[in-house]
Amino acid sequence: MNSKSRLATIKYAFKKSLPVLFGYLFLGSAFGIMLYGAGYNWIWAVLISVVVFAGSGQFLLVSLLSSAAAIPTVAMMTLFINSRHMFYGLSLIDKFKAGGWRYPFMIFTLTDETYSVNVSIQSVPDNVDEPKARFLIGEFDHLYWILGSVIGSLLGQNLPVDFTGIDFSMTALFTVIFVDLIIDTKSKICGAVGLFCAFICLMIFGTDNFLLPALILTVIMLVAAKPFLQKKEVIG
Repeated sequence: MNSKSRLATIKYAFKKSLPVLFGYLFLGSAFGIMLYGAGYNWIWAVLISVVVFAGSGQFLLVSLLSSAAAIPTVAMMTLFINSRHMFYGLSLIDKFKAGGWRYPFMIFTLTDETYSVNVSIQSVPDNVDEPKARFLIGEFDHLYWILGSVIGSLLGQNLPVDFTGIDFSMTALFTVIFVDLIIDTKSKICGAVGLFCAFICLMIFGTDNFLLPALILTVIMLVAAKPFLQKKEVIG
């Protein structure tokens, strides 16, 4: 890959990751603030964000650390919280494998927001290396989270400010990405199915337990409707 193509790929990946940048600065800051409140300084914020990088799992980790939970408990809870990645990550296996040696790192950096950005990529400019761009998007997002966690830890240490509610930024960010994806996609059926499944499972399982059943139900319905969706795409 020549220098022009490399530069174009970096610029493309950075531009695509910008929505996540602003969200992760707030979300990472919320994590850093909570971690500092639990008695861990910015060095721990960096270490956890580099090694774990689990988004909502890191917020849970703060509570588990505060309660002196056993390591097996921490591992099992983190696995359960992030088990949703097993479902939507399947749709990106072929695209990630095209990245060669970058494949493991692309899996590691796959978060909800990174997944949404990857799905929104329908095509790339001719001078952009798509596998490398997808890799860089994940790496940029990871860097944003680390930076946010450090900022939050330092803010918590030096500013006597009430940061209650800052963790809602994660919900707001994902909502914006979802709406943008729906607008850019010709067929709205998949989005409608996801919303329907989420609503039904929310009513049945409640706010704390609806996510995993909703993902399972969504996958089942989309697989069952695949022939119809393919037929509609061909006709359209």
